[in-house]
Amino acid sequence: MRFKPYIFLLKLFARWRRAVRRAFLHIGGLILLFSGTLYWMVRPPFRKFHVLEQMRDMGVASFPIVFLISLFTGIVLALQSAYQMQKLSAEMYIASLVSLSLVRELGPVLTALIVAGRCGAAITAELGTMKVTEQIDALETLSTNPINYLVVPRFVALIVMLPILTIYADFFGIIGGYLIGVGKLDISHSMYLKMTFDPMQVKDVITGCIKSISFATVICMISCFEGMNSEGGAEGVGKATTSSVVRSFIMIIVVDCFFTALFYFMK
Repeated sequence: MRFKPYIFLLKLFARWRRAVRRAFLHIGGLILLFSGTLYWMVRPPFRKFHVLEQMRDMGVASFPIVFLISLFTGIVLALQSAYQMQKLSAEMYIASLVSLSLVRELGPVLTALIVAGRCGAAITAELGTMKVTEQIDALETLSTNPINYLVVPRFVALIVMLPILTIYADFFGIIGGYLIGVGKLDISHSMYLKMTFDPMQVKDVITGCIKSISFATVICMISCFEGMNSEGGAEGVGKATTSSVVRSFIMIIVVDCFFTALFYFMK
């Protein structure tokens, strides 16, 4: 059978067109969901109890894992930087490196990845199960808007708790670096604290909080969208959950790159 290049190109073009169409539909759906979420945030009824419940489940319950990962990240960062700094006899700058790296970059990103893996997957699985069992359709039948009832409480909880978790992660990451700097590298207590906080500015903390709010928006929108558009029973919910986590991870890195470049050129 002869190879016909034009048939291959037509099939490739058709596949590419379908992929582009799915991408635009996905982006359009996310924009509509985000605009609907902002609309229902300022419209009654305000579900304060649901928001507090989500803050407990997604924020307070994440404190132990954020504590462990941030603490050991600070320890590893201090140990790794010590290799080069000791060659230059510049061990005192390890404190500045650890604190600025955590506050500007590692704290917001690592915390967002933890929350995306822990809470984003849970949101998608929960909403996906409700979708395939027609519970979301039942809400609409009862004249309850699904975005107001399901998405808004999770969105508000995430944009409040993720910056708090980020500051919490920054604090314990700095403590991890302190344990190595003072306990292992023989840097004095006062010198380590001075080199930690002197280079740090308010804008560094604000930058991390802005990133955290953006990451919270990304995690919530992707997780809720994937869950509310699940189909195909249990298998479909599993695929939606996997897709949600993967896309959240990718978008967190993309958004972080964007804001890092933006703040760099705005300095």
